Amino acid sequence: MPSADEVRSAVRTLIRWTGDDPEREGLLDTPDRVMRSYREMYAGYDVDPREYLERTFEEVGGYDELVVLKDIRFVSVCEHHMLPVIGRAHVAYLPTDRVVGISKLARVVRGYARRLQIQEKMTAEIARAIQEVLKPQGVGVVIEAEHSCMTLRGVNAPGTSLTTSHLLGVIRDDARTREEFLRFVRG
Repeated sequence: MPSADEVRSAVRTLIRWTGDDPEREGLLDTPDRVMRSYREMYAGYDVDPREYLERTFEEVGGYDELVVLKDIRFVSVCEHHMLPVIGRAHVAYLPTDRVVGISKLARVVRGYARRLQIQEKMTAEIARAIQEVLKPQGVGVVIEAEHSCMTLRGVNAPGTSLTTSHLLGVIRDDARTREEFLRFVRG
């Protein structure tokens, strides 16, 4: 792992590369600010998102329908351009005999989002983690996000978003359950 001094030096080099002066008053503290913001943006490398799912509740009162958490806001970073990806995740599972606290689903999304990512991989990672740890009858994950690498540069297409999904178990295989999940996400 590079030292703090190496990180600050790299940021100063990038500032010089842009054509600016890293010794200019407004940029003097920028290397430290960038280092702190990157530590926050990449905090997903410091956690195992699966661990959030390990504490479950078995007293579900006979509940056996979909559990859907919608509109989980996240910020990730495109691994190809290191620019922000801002979006919403919708996560669902059909429990077998236990449920997890809903904040844990949001933490799983954040744990995978706070890494260099591509959206397709992140979608699959979230779904697989829930499936493997909770062992529900099925899992559905839909992510909608705007990629700065496409909206701010390159094709310069502001307002476009990418939608990805990863469905497992009955949410994938049973048409009625899949439609119920997608109706929740759309509605």
